[in-house]
Amino acid sequence: MITLKSPREIKEMAKSGAILAGMHIGLRKIIKPGISSWEIEKFARKYFKDNGAIPEQIGFEGYKYATCISVNDEICHGFPRKGLILKDGDLIKVDTVVNYHGAMSDSCWSYVVGKSTPEIDRLMKVTKEALYLGIEQAQVGKRIGDIGAVIQHYTEDVNGYGDVRDFIGHGIGPTMHENPSVPHYGEAGKGLRLRAGMTITIEPMINMGTWKAEMDDPNGWTARTADGSLSCQFEHTIVITEDGPKILTSQDPDFDKKYLLD
Repeated sequence: MITLKSPREIKEMAKSGAILAGMHIGLRKIIKPGISSWEIEKFARKYFKDNGAIPEQIGFEGYKYATCISVNDEICHGFPRKGLILKDGDLIKVDTVVNYHGAMSDSCWSYVVGKSTPEIDRLMKVTKEALYLGIEQAQVGKRIGDIGAVIQHYTEDVNGYGDVRDFIGHGIGPTMHENPSVPHYGEAGKGLRLRAGMTITIEPMINMGTWKAEMDDPNGWTARTADGSLSCQFEHTIVITEDGPKILTSQDPDFDKKYLLD
């Protein structure tokens, strides 16, 4: 079932999204060479507690952590690890879901540790641009396929990267994962028609090499690129309105000005 959110529900989801965005902004100061990925987990847990929010991922299908922290060729669902020490040039993805008084928000952001490279910078730039191209397609009357088609074309046809097929966006609120499914690949003009009040995530995972994933990690969760290439992800929670898509997890009100709720 697809739920259309009321103005009150959207307002509460925006509060949840602001907390999640604030956590990501805070990570910019602590992510550096020499820390373990567990330090990120500790920071997120404390930030959410201090702001009256619950890390919704803890306990989801047995998952034990507030965050997923995926490094380099790990596409998603990486565990935070005390023994994983970050070093210059690591590309990390931090994904988490926040519950604020029953209102959900979901956002992943990518960070490069210390010194970057031109190759990493380009991958991050293209992935973020793909996210916003997808967001622009999330208009009343358009279809789910319009979102995926523009992302796939830009990442694969224009830039030669791999657009992951195995993990996709989804509806959100009042539970973490709801209908509709939101693939980041597909055919324009196909799929469910978008309506005002839908709240969804758009979260392209883009690989420097093949789009194919390996999901044979002993932990039962972590997915990696099949060819060992780097993977990047950016994700926002958005609401579809008559005035266009609105981002509920914005970290930059200037950059996102056209996509903010009034």
